Amino acid sequence: MQEGAGLGLEALSPTEVEKRVEDAACAKAALPTGRCFVSAMLAGAFVAFGGMFFCLFLSDATLPFAVQRLVGGVCFCLGLVLVLCCGAELFTGNVLMVCSRASGRVPWRAVLGNWGLVWLGNLAGSLLAMALVLLANVQGMNGGEVGATFVSVAAAKASLGPVELFFKAVMCNALVCLAVWIGFASRTVTDKVVGILLPIAAFVACGFEHCVANMFFLSTGLALNVLGGVGAAGAVALGGAAANLVLATLGNVAGGALVGLAYWYAYRGKEAR
Repeated sequence: MQEGAGLGLEALSPTEVEKRVEDAACAKAALPTGRCFVSAMLAGAFVAFGGMFFCLFLSDATLPFAVQRLVGGVCFCLGLVLVLCCGAELFTGNVLMVCSRASGRVPWRAVLGNWGLVWLGNLAGSLLAMALVLLANVQGMNGGEVGATFVSVAAAKASLGPVELFFKAVMCNALVCLAVWIGFASRTVTDKVVGILLPIAAFVACGFEHCVANMFFLSTGLALNVLGGVGAAGAVALGGAAANLVLATLGNVAGGALVGLAYWYAYRGKEAR
């Protein structure tokens, strides 16, 4: 299939995808506040469901390390599958709005306003999902090992050094935005699901930092540690959790912007040049 043909069942060309990303950014910037926030809440909850699935699998300590990381990463893919296939506003994916900003189609005010609103909506959805998970006593599964995993995952994230954390977040959203890019190139639901599996599984398996996923991991681990007494006292520090969200957010913006601007420069249409 020739570039720009736009016919058949093959994936869209990179130039077609870049235009599609820009068009989507314009639509996102024009979303009414209420609809945008609720859609962002859905995305936060979807990613939380992926995080729940990931921790459930990791709670089996009898599995080899590589198997745990790989299959756990595939389990986490549930979150982005739901976001891309069901439709929702995810902060890390919306970093690709830089393409439309670079072409002058969306002003910085609209881009930053969308990012701020979506980040808050993702946080609200993550906290709602956390409450549902705890009320459903998912943490009690496998003799309480799932709850211990929630706490250990949160404790590890809250104790990361700032440089390591930032660059883990850069790497994370580079892979996430590549997965989203594949989603834009896809023509069917099957294409989307298959296309995002490896990039998302890779970032999870490598222990990279995703700010929206961390909203769920850190809040759940903190609640279980402080209120539920799971794990050693003070295992999850509030200050460390807050610092994680700030640096992970900044790193995610940097990683996603690098991918978006590189593809914008390489494949933007003639009208943008």
